[in-house]
Amino acid sequence: MDIKKLNEDFANADATQILEYFIKEYGRDAALSSSLGAEDQVLTDKILKIDKNANIFTLDTGRLHPETYDVMDATNLKYGVKLEVFFPLNDAVQDLYQSQGINGHYESIENRKNCCGVRKMEPLKRALAPLKVWITGLRAAQSVTRTDMPVVEYDENFGVIKVNPLINWSEEDVWNYIKENNVPYNKLHDQGYPSIGCAPCTRPVEKGQDIRSGRWWWENPEHKECGLHAK
Repeated sequence: MDIKKLNEDFANADATQILEYFIKEYGRDAALSSSLGAEDQVLTDKILKIDKNANIFTLDTGRLHPETYDVMDATNLKYGVKLEVFFPLNDAVQDLYQSQGINGHYESIENRKNCCGVRKMEPLKRALAPLKVWITGLRAAQSVTRTDMPVVEYDENFGVIKVNPLINWSEEDVWNYIKENNVPYNKLHDQGYPSIGCAPCTRPVEKGQDIRSGRWWWENPEHKECGLHAK
């Protein structure tokens, strides 16, 4: 796989063209990992229009907002699918609680990354293990840690080709698509949550603030990744 050539080929391609290539080329060896946020809902709609049996999964950390489960249910019902769900390992969660309590993630970056490791990283590794292509809803405008991400890259951490079809989309592009296509979305977006993760680590932001400022708000911006999209 020539990553450089793919980025050249897709330089002027739209998100649908990019998705069509990887879904038709790799079938169920390509998958969208969905957080059920706005960008991933756009991709879910696009992908299922290409292939009703496409591979889409999500991670249930055990600490999600009720509204996130609502949009999961609405998505399953609208498209007639059952998104695959990966959960953290029971023993690992019990050990995490014993070592740092229920909210120890607030106490240090190390603790917070331990929590992300157990609840997100390990389940994601299991989900990606049989795959060749990982499709994400990353956008360059979301974070200072994402500004240089290309459309296609090789993820050394997980050993997969990583595809970011919406990397050049604006927030306006995302919401226009959702409205025009009647895509189910998380109602927390209407309450000032542009980026939604686990309930204890996500809060609404003021208009004009950085869209990721509500995630792990007690940390510096350069630390605000859980490890799923580490550079």
